[in-house]
Amino acid sequence: MLMDISSEMIHALLPIYMVTVLGTSVLAVGLIEGIAEATASVVKVFSGALSDRLGKRKLLAALGYGLGALTKPIFPLAGTLDWLIGARFIDRVGKGIRGAPRDALVADATPPALRGTAYGVRQTLDVIGAFLGPLLAIGLMWLTASHFQTVFWVAVIPAFLAVWVLLVFVREPETASASKPRAPLSRAAMLSLGAGYWWVVVLGVVFTLARFSEAFLILRAGEAGLSPMWAPLVLVLMAIAFSLSAYPAGALSDRINRVTVLAIGMGFLMAADLVLAFLPGLSGVILGVVLWGVHMGFTQGVLSALIADSAPAELRGTAFGVFHLLAGLALLLASVIAGALWDAWGYQGTFLCGAVLAMLALAGAAILPQLNRRP
Repeated sequence: MLMDISSEMIHALLPIYMVTVLGTSVLAVGLIEGIAEATASVVKVFSGALSDRLGKRKLLAALGYGLGALTKPIFPLAGTLDWLIGARFIDRVGKGIRGAPRDALVADATPPALRGTAYGVRQTLDVIGAFLGPLLAIGLMWLTASHFQTVFWVAVIPAFLAVWVLLVFVREPETASASKPRAPLSRAAMLSLGAGYWWVVVLGVVFTLARFSEAFLILRAGEAGLSPMWAPLVLVLMAIAFSLSAYPAGALSDRINRVTVLAIGMGFLMAADLVLAFLPGLSGVILGVVLWGVHMGFTQGVLSALIADSAPAELRGTAFGVFHLLAGLALLLASVIAGALWDAWGYQGTFLCGAVLAMLALAGAAILPQLNRRP
């Protein structure tokens, strides 16, 4: 949560800062962001595998969070685009390094009976940070008469607090280093992940194709007449619905079959798509955005719990890394398809396609084999 507050305080303002203060083109901003996020997705695979090989997940998580914190002072100090590009790139490398080991560490440190609850809590705090950051940035910009550097300096504080919390309060259980595979990314290791894991990955990829970028929610709100000044409230509303539903959904998945909870989330996505496609006006947008946030709450943490359940404990880092990479590529493809459909048939084409893909994912969930939960 702390690192997300810091990152989102900066990322909410960085594109505007780059264009209006440094004179960067919008195309350059898009390329920088695309390369940065792609880098994070690729690094996750190798960091997850390395955490399995070393048996030291906290070490890699601390390295990733530390890199993220060390880049934060560069943003207010940078006077040229080159420095900002370097800081953004290193920040995303840090995110890639910490992502899979952190998710695996949650599973290592949590009793299997409470795993869904644990991922629900993690997801809730993650989303709280994601919308507190922009809100703090807005408030500080108002208080400082739009002084970007002041906001960037304040964002340094929660970043270093995040590293302090990890180093001081997080204890890595002994079981995390009990078994160390020699080659986590080898063909044999991939096969040993098991059919249950690969079923979850395939289901997650198909589902991600249905869950395109939230930028399309903002575009849909614009079509309904929402002023650009209020556009960020769309993501704030979605994040509130996401954060309020993630913990209850995770706890529910500990009591009943996780796939059932995941299927409920897919149903919420179908409902959100149909509402956004056919219900007119801002009331339709508000209902659709809330349903979209609830579907995220019912699926994202539960998918993480399913990965942790289905993968062998000694390969959890690798399992999360591979899943994050494939899901990231699917999200990129989904957003491209959604944009093409919007250009060809308008917003209805985009959201109807999302509903159909969500239906396919729901059908896949129905045939997903029962998974044996592993300690």
